Amino acid sequence: MSFIESQDKLAARNAIILAAAQAVCGSVAPITISTAGLVGFYLLGDDKTWATLPAAGFNIGVALGAYPAAKLMQIVGRRLGFMVGAATDMVGALLAMFALFQGSFVLFVVGLVLIGSGGSFVQQYRFAAADQASDKFRPKAISWVLMGGLFAGIIGPQTVIGLVNYFEPVKFAGAYMGAAVLLVVTIIILLFLRFAVPMKRNKDAAPEDTGRPLREIIAQPKFLVALLCGTSSFALMTFVMTGAPLAMQFCGFSVNESTLGIQWHVIAMYGPSFFTGMLIVRFGVLKIIAAGLVILCLSALVALNGITLWHFWLELILLGVGWNFGFIGATTLLTETYRPEEKNKAQGANDMILFSTVALASLFAGTTLNLYGWNMLNMVIFPISTLCFIALIWLARKENMRKAA
Repeated sequence: MSFIESQDKLAARNAIILAAAQAVCGSVAPITISTAGLVGFYLLGDDKTWATLPAAGFNIGVALGAYPAAKLMQIVGRRLGFMVGAATDMVGALLAMFALFQGSFVLFVVGLVLIGSGGSFVQQYRFAAADQASDKFRPKAISWVLMGGLFAGIIGPQTVIGLVNYFEPVKFAGAYMGAAVLLVVTIIILLFLRFAVPMKRNKDAAPEDTGRPLREIIAQPKFLVALLCGTSSFALMTFVMTGAPLAMQFCGFSVNESTLGIQWHVIAMYGPSFFTGMLIVRFGVLKIIAAGLVILCLSALVALNGITLWHFWLELILLGVGWNFGFIGATTLLTETYRPEEKNKAQGANDMILFSTVALASLFAGTTLNLYGWNMLNMVIFPISTLCFIALIWLARKENMRKAA
C-alpha cells in the first residue's frame, strides 16, 4: 500500500467516526436553532425585539471559541480537543435547562453562549477529516463528515418534539436535558478517533516552523474569496433560518410545524453531502460555490411569493441546499490556501471571522423581522450573493491568467 493510500485509509476511518459524532453532537445545533428564538419570545415581556438574542448568543459562542479551539487542539491534539468541546456543550445545555426552570432570560443566553463555544470544536470536524487526506480525497472527506449532519437534522428536531413538554409547565427544558444526554454519547464516539502522531522533536532542535505570517495567508486572493463566500453562505442561511421560527409563529403556525421546518432545513443542509464532494471534483469548486449562491437566491424568491406552510418549508429546504454547496465549496477552496504547519492558525482565523459575522446575522434577524418584516429578511440575500458572484468571477479570471502565464 502506498503512502497516499495509507493516508487516505486513515482519513476515511476518521471521517466516518467524525460523521457519527457530527450526527449526535451536531444535533445540539438544531435543538438550539429551533427553540432559541421561541424561548426568547416566551421569556421576554411585551417587547420581543431581542427574542433572537439567545440564538445570537449561540453563534457568539462559536465565534469566541473558534480561535481558542484551534489553539487548544494544536497543543492537546484533535481527539482530546473535540472531547473538551463536547463537555463544554454539555455544561451549556444543563445551564440552559436550569435557566428555563428559573425563568431567567439572561442565564439562558449564557447557557447558549457556552453551547456555541463547544460548537466551535464541531466546526473543526471538517478540517480534521481533511488534514491527512490527499488532494483528491479531501473534498470527499469533508462531505462525509458533513453528511453526519443529515442525521443530526432528524435527531435534533425529534428530540425537541419528543421532550419539549417533558417538564411541563416548564416548556423546552426537556429538550436541553436531551441535548446533554446526546453529548455524553458524543464523547464516547470520539474515543475511537486515531490521528497520525508526528515525530517528536529533539529538545535542542530549532523552534517548530509555523509557516507564513497569518496576514500573508489571509492576503491571498483564494483565501479572501473562500472567506467571503463561506461567510456569506453561512451568515445568509443563519439570518433567514433564525427568523423563520418566529415568522412562522407570527403567521399562526405551531411549535411542531416550525420545528419540522427546521428539521427539513437541516436535512437539506447536509443531505447533498452524499454527492457534493464528487461534484466539486468533477465540475470544480468555484462552479459549485456559484451554484450554492443561485439556490440561496431561489430560496428568497420562494419566500417572497407567499407565507403558507409550504412556502416556509420549501424556502428552508432550498436555503439548506444552497448553504451546503456554498459552504462545502468554500471550505474546500480554503484548504488549498495553507500549508500543513499553517493549518491551525488559518482555520482558526477563518472560523473566528466567519462565526463573528454569523453571530451578528442571528442577532439582527429578530430586529429586522420586527422592524421591517419577513420579506426584508429574505431580500438581503440578493445584494450579498451578487458580491460573491463578482468575487468568484474575479478569482476565476485570475486563476486562468496564472495558468496561461
